Order: sequence, then structure tokens, then C-alpha cells
Amino acid sequence: MTDMFPAESIYNLIPREEVKVTKQPRHTSKFRETVKEETQRHKAPNKTMGPVKVDVPSPEKFLQKHSKEPKLADTTEGGLLEKPLKKLCDDQKKPRVPLRTDHPVMGIQTKKNFIKTNAVETIMSVPKKPQPNYVDTRRGDKQLLDTSGLVPKFTNKKDYGQTPEYLIKRNEEVQRAQEEYDAYIKERIRQGSMKQLSDEERDAVLQGLKKNWGELHHQYQGISVVTDTTPKKYRKERLETEMKQLEKDIDMIERHKTIYIANR
Repeated sequence: MTDMFPAESIYNLIPREEVKVTKQPRHTSKFRETVKEETQRHKAPNKTMGPVKVDVPSPEKFLQKHSKEPKLADTTEGGLLEKPLKKLCDDQKKPRVPLRTDHPVMGIQTKKNFIKTNAVETIMSVPKKPQPNYVDTRRGDKQLLDTSGLVPKFTNKKDYGQTPEYLIKRNEEVQRAQEEYDAYIKERIRQGSMKQLSDEERDAVLQGLKKNWGELHHQYQGISVVTDTTPKKYRKERLETEMKQLEKDIDMIERHKTIYIANR
């Protein structure tokens, strides 16, 4: 309670000098005038709020009936569309109605035998072949057979049954690379820098790798199921890494019958 309302004291009656807090001068950017000029220069008047003053319509020009309806151009004599419409009508005129006194031309006959002409044209004409179709639904929906892919058109090609040129070139490149590799191996063997593993040595190496893999696998099976400590985790990871490497080596030796070893 004493913190909110301090105790009365006679010293509080002594007048005190008011301390005036002097504020620091307000910061004014040195680019202020430049920004003002650029803003005024790029400012477009009446951009968002419309013109400052709108002209009030004159009382004499009040809204009349049908004044806003579209009006057709004047087609009377002296109007704008008098000549174009007249020319347009002249171009689209139908032939005049014959008069009552006009008589048609009579007595014109032809000696053409239409029956014979039609018979000759029918005999000489080539019969139209029906378009091949196929039905793909039980309701009888027909589709064109030529574009369906069911007709073996590829058998009619000139190069049907022949090896493509790009395959011939690729086979030649593969054969050339194999010959170069065989020549390189023979040269290295002649120099004594490489030797070929015999079948007995290859089988011995393969059996040794499989034996090592079996021993590691036996150790791996003996690991505890729960790897809750760091040594157990490291041992499991080490065994898995060694087993994967042995599996890769065994697969490589089984896939390649001929193996060369460099002499050091």
C-alpha cells in the first residue's frame, strides 16, 4: 500500500524546478527532395479518382425517349449509303419476270441418245471396291481395317527380314573392339606382365571365397537380435559390409570364365 501511495512529507511542499526534456532533432533524409520530385514527375493526374471536376450536363440537353437506341444510317437521297446500297442491290438483282407477251424459244431438240450413253458409261465404269472394315463390338461398330494395325503391311517392305544397318555397324564395332582387346591381352601375356588363371586356381579361389562367406554368415547368425550398444552395432555393420563384398567377388568370378592377373 505504501508503494502506491507514499507517506506524506513536508518536503513535498517545496517547489521544484521542472526539468524540460530536450528532444533530439527529427531525422530528415537527404534524398527527400529528390524523392518528391520523382513522385511528382511520375504521378498521373486523375488516375484513380477520376477528373477533379465533372462537367454538369446542360438542362437543354435532357434525356429523350429512344435517344440511346442504335440508329440506322440514312438511306434517303443524298444519304451516306445511297450509292453503296444501290450498287449492292444491282449486283444481287434476280432476272426480271418474263412478260405476258414474251414467248419461249421453241423447237430446240437434241439427237443425243441418253439411254445408250448411260448404258455405255455404266459398262465402262470400274466397280467401286468396298472399304475393308472390322467389327470390334457385339453391337456391330465398324472401324477401318487399314489404319487398325491388324493388316501385316510391314511384310511388303523391301527390307523385310533383313538386319538393319545400324545393327550391322554396331556388331562390327563390338567385334573390332574385342579383337583389339584380345591382341592387347596376348601382348601383355607375351611380355610376362599378365597371366591367366587356370581352371584349378579359379575353382580354388571360388571355394575359398565361399568358405569365408560361410564363416562370416555363421558369425552373423550368432549376433544378438537387439543391438542396443555401440560395439554390437559396429560389429553387425562390419560383418554385413564384408559379406556384401564377398558376394560381389563370388558373382564376378562365376560370371567370367577367363580371368587375368597382373604380375607385380
